[in-house]
Amino acid sequence: MSIRKLHFLVPIFLIFFGCSNKSSKFSGFTVTDSGIHYKLISLGDGAVKPETTNFITVNIAYRTLSDSIFFQGLRKFQLASPNYVGSIDECFMMLALGDSAAFNLPADSFFTRTLETSLPKFINKGDLMRVDIKMLEIQTEKQYQLEKEAFLQWINDFGEYEKVIIKQYMDGEKLSIAPTLTGLYYIPVMKTNGKNVAVGDTITVNFEGRFFNSKIFDSTKKRNEPFQFVYGQKWQVIEGLEEAIGMMKEGERSLFIIPSKLAFGEQGSSTGIIPPFTSVVFEVELIEVKKGKG
Repeated sequence: MSIRKLHFLVPIFLIFFGCSNKSSKFSGFTVTDSGIHYKLISLGDGAVKPETTNFITVNIAYRTLSDSIFFQGLRKFQLASPNYVGSIDECFMMLALGDSAAFNLPADSFFTRTLETSLPKFINKGDLMRVDIKMLEIQTEKQYQLEKEAFLQWINDFGEYEKVIIKQYMDGEKLSIAPTLTGLYYIPVMKTNGKNVAVGDTITVNFEGRFFNSKIFDSTKKRNEPFQFVYGQKWQVIEGLEEAIGMMKEGERSLFIIPSKLAFGEQGSSTGIIPPFTSVVFEVELIEVKKGKG
């Protein structure tokens, strides 16, 4: 890289983050005035930065500092103003279109103030957590609404086709059940009289996700790593699993047929394993319900 290019990138980096340049205890990281440790991974075009009320699409992953991932996925949502110093919303505001960065921030504040729940048992009070974010798209409210209207018009036709695929699968499996109002199919395998699930509970599940051809795309059983998350909070699981688990009781095992609109949607999974508009089957075992604040 030429000296001229190097001199050009340094001020862009500082303008890009718009933050102080304090040293961090983490190698390669810098600290903002609000106490967030950040490290730029890749630089986008730098021309478009998000504003409050914009809709953004991000690839996002939550990890412990020991590098254990407890959530990873593609998310689209409306950006809000940070409601406290050092919130994850500040991280989104720091990224321009195409940028990706790693952020170490207090887990206490993220869970208790952003998610409004208690810390999961795999994170200790006072710990930091790592959030990896890549900014994929930034839209104004008007752009988002226009895109949504066009998509809803198109999906009406595609939805009918997907219903046929689901019916063919159910006929092949000799299943005769009605869907929920959202289109989810619930097949209890082993029912119990255990605790119900409520918003704010910390729950532990084993799940196995597979396609209609029985090919498995994800399994906590095979990894021997039950998945723990806080029920009812954003960015934890796909919408269909959220609804599914809410129908179960502690100790229960069930099958769920989840249409694409409740699964990985029109874009598919962020890993590329699940194609767009793909209905999936999840076998779920609800191992433990630890009651939260509600």
